[in-house]
Amino acid sequence: MLIRSEFDIQFHLPVETPMVTMLHLHPSLDGALRSSDDLNVEYINMNSRTELTPFDYLDSFGNRCSRFTAPPGALRLCGKNLVEIGGEPDLQGYNAIQHPIQDLPDHTLQFLLSSRYCEVDRFGAIASDLFQWTLPGWSRASAIRDWVHDKVAFDYKKARSTKTAMDVFTEREGVCRDFQHLAVTLSRAMNIPARYVTGYLGDIRVPYAGAGDFSAWYQVWLSGRWWDMDARHNQPRMGRLLMAAGRDAADVAITTSFGQANLTHFYVESNEVDKNGVAVPLPVKVGDPLAPITAPVVGA
Repeated sequence: MLIRSEFDIQFHLPVETPMVTMLHLHPSLDGALRSSDDLNVEYINMNSRTELTPFDYLDSFGNRCSRFTAPPGALRLCGKNLVEIGGEPDLQGYNAIQHPIQDLPDHTLQFLLSSRYCEVDRFGAIASDLFQWTLPGWSRASAIRDWVHDKVAFDYKKARSTKTAMDVFTEREGVCRDFQHLAVTLSRAMNIPARYVTGYLGDIRVPYAGAGDFSAWYQVWLSGRWWDMDARHNQPRMGRLLMAAGRDAADVAITTSFGQANLTHFYVESNEVDKNGVAVPLPVKVGDPLAPITAPVVGA
């Protein structure tokens, strides 16, 4: 399966502003790239455009980041990539086991702790009341995902940058990052390492769902590996392309500006294409939604 992704994000900067972005694909996808994965940074002044050269580095989570300082005025960040991945939907590990904490790899331990948007220390009793009855492992992890999906309503108008998992639990509404923050927090409270991720999730072999955007989901550590979970969509999907992973949204912001940056344009698309680069037509939604894709099962 070939997937072409592209973005065009523009800001107006009142003053010179340092910025950090996470707009590259994750290094784990380097082997799948069939094109470059460049970030183009343009400073636009009247009728002239000046290319800025970002400096790339890997952060403490292994994400590829870019940093630069932009002059005051109009700034454009754009890029595109082509990757080739398998055409299977998200793997389902129905027999995946939950490891005792003493047996967890060192690098997973930080994903059991509280973080900016995931107040694990406030959810111990809540998580126990809701999920103590479940069997450890995939059964418990998927019960948490399903509960969040069923109890939280999606509403773009309810987005705010300060909303934490406890806010979502109380208000029961939010956007994709809010679903994932609550599911991550409940998972950690039940001793399942969970990390928040961001990336592309286009309308791949599902009916068109509207204008493109970057997406958020999360991953849990079971049977010695990370598994994709999505409390917002809650069905196996094709074409997830990882960009960054961290403790929560604060670690994987697409752009971070150290000063005021006013967003003036935002465009993101991720689509399956054929070998000639032509977009593959999507199924048409008629009447009831199409049945969920059946995902392959992977045992422990």
